Amino acid sequence: MAIEKKLWGKTPEGKELFLYTITAENGTSVQLGSLGAAIVAVNVPDREGNLADVVLGYPNAMDYLADGPCAGKIPGRYANRIAKGHFTLDGVEYTLPVNNGPNHLHGGPKGFQNQVWDSRIEGDSVEFMYFAEDGEAGYPGALKAVARYEWDGQTLKLTMTAETDAPTVANLTNHAYFNLRGEASGTVLDQIMSLNASEYLPTDKTLIPLGGSEPVAGTPMDFLEPKALGRDIKADFPALKYGKGYDNCWIIDDAREGELTKAATLFDPVSGRHLEVLTTQPGVQIYTGNWLKGCPVGKGGRAYEDYDGVAIECQHFPDSPNQPEFPSTLVTPEKPLCESIWWTFSVK
Repeated sequence: MAIEKKLWGKTPEGKELFLYTITAENGTSVQLGSLGAAIVAVNVPDREGNLADVVLGYPNAMDYLADGPCAGKIPGRYANRIAKGHFTLDGVEYTLPVNNGPNHLHGGPKGFQNQVWDSRIEGDSVEFMYFAEDGEAGYPGALKAVARYEWDGQTLKLTMTAETDAPTVANLTNHAYFNLRGEASGTVLDQIMSLNASEYLPTDKTLIPLGGSEPVAGTPMDFLEPKALGRDIKADFPALKYGKGYDNCWIIDDAREGELTKAATLFDPVSGRHLEVLTTQPGVQIYTGNWLKGCPVGKGGRAYEDYDGVAIECQHFPDSPNQPEFPSTLVTPEKPLCESIWWTFSVK
């Protein structure tokens, strides 16, 4: 195992950005960037042994700043949406910036994904840290978030922790887009996904959950058996019309707090690459890159089109601070946040 650190770029304010490359003994590698604690690249073999980068991203560090897709980064303080940018905690109403129609998305325009995280090599891992001040983006409490990545040549492990000095809410995930045929290979809609989820969260037109869950059975939301991402994506179904494709949260079957549970698999029949995703989180948001067109040109020199990648975002449910029946996203000095996501790559 070897870890290389190099200067990746500088922000307009002169802050240095660093790129880390973890290379395993089998020749596979992962690249991580300190802008947004991002997964920049994952190079893994196909069934013939040919390496390819299977994560969408950009050639330059500053392309990641305020990019629409939030490619590879860790959004926060609250990933996903909070309805109308308001929530109440301990009787106090807090107002957050609205940046997605009428709602607050991914911590707002200055969310964690658009911040420079402190970074260091820690043994065989790379660790990123961001400190959010009390009141930043309207959230109460100072929050110290840490993201630690480990790579063993097959499994990329992400551990996310957050500590606060006062009660607050937090929801952390990673927003990597996967295309197992290679990041510059075109559409992902013919790749095969399965979800360990019997129910999903219906939403209103602005993608805020309506409250209760519904069974996936008999709907285009059913991925209990593997199927192509594009098979039902054009179906006459509210969830698919609202988001121009999949952009919903599924409830992971048998999820238990603090325990790793399988959330999803993805398979590319052409390359043979297979991805299994495990998490400690209760939900998984699937987003089929419905609005990728117009983002910065990709690493391979190809302009991305809609549906060129799929984000498998393991997280708590959208709008949980306003929906008390959902699993709590409360973080307190006595109850810090600690969640994990594991991505395991193989060939079939």
